[in-house]
Amino acid sequence: MSEYSDILYSVTDGVATITLNRPDKLNAWTAAMQGSVKHALMDAARDAAVRVITITGAGRGFCAGADMGALQKIDSVKWNERALAHDGPPADLASLPKIGPTVSAHYGGRFGYLMSIPKPIIAAINGPCAGIGLVFTLYCDLRFAAHDAKFTTAFAQRGLIAEHGISWLLPRLCGMANALDVLLSARKFTAADALRIGMVNAVYQQESFNKDVTAYARQLADAVSPRSMAVMKAQLWKALYQDLNEAVATADVEMQKSFATEDFKEGVAHFVEKRAPRFTGK
Repeated sequence: MSEYSDILYSVTDGVATITLNRPDKLNAWTAAMQGSVKHALMDAARDAAVRVITITGAGRGFCAGADMGALQKIDSVKWNERALAHDGPPADLASLPKIGPTVSAHYGGRFGYLMSIPKPIIAAINGPCAGIGLVFTLYCDLRFAAHDAKFTTAFAQRGLIAEHGISWLLPRLCGMANALDVLLSARKFTAADALRIGMVNAVYQQESFNKDVTAYARQLADAVSPRSMAVMKAQLWKALYQDLNEAVATADVEMQKSFATEDFKEGVAHFVEKRAPRFTGK
């Protein structure tokens, strides 16, 4: 197993878990954490034993945003030389399985590589989530929040702007009015608020949060085709840059490919035979 800084990484029953691991700092984001998260995500993407990826925080928080010590050291003239601007080599997307339409041309920047990972990525937001930590969750495919989690964009209270693509992602998830509200006010809001505006998919009780998220991840790992998930993830992220005719054409191409796969045959067979599926991703 590779070694990582500021995170923990494990794989159990088809689910890879990445845990931001600076609990004494509410998992404040560092350059080392940023590089380690990328490393772990790429490892999980290439691991045939992994079907689903979850990301959570150690202790009582998810991520309090960028480490304040690093923010204090930023030079306005040499701002792009700050540690967080450098998170190691770019993600080696060419090494990932080639499944579904290619989306990498549309999604660049710090976290755009998450859209190219052909496995569902779940942000398990177990507690306070702010700034760059919140932005990161928006690049994940699904977001689940614990009942006691609190959120804030924080940028306007730091004299900053809508960073790292949040100005594009947030309105698409929550609508323009809600995006403007949480960005301009930098107010704190609850998990219930996040659910109401569409930022998260579900809210679970604090005491059962890990169990509930794991149950959902296991359902994806056990009950549906890994190949289908990979193609559909790529279709949806690609469709944001397509018109309806282009999306239909993409679907027609991918549908024809799916008919020749082992997962399609298994999908029909397990339904007819009334048994649990045994998908291989092939």
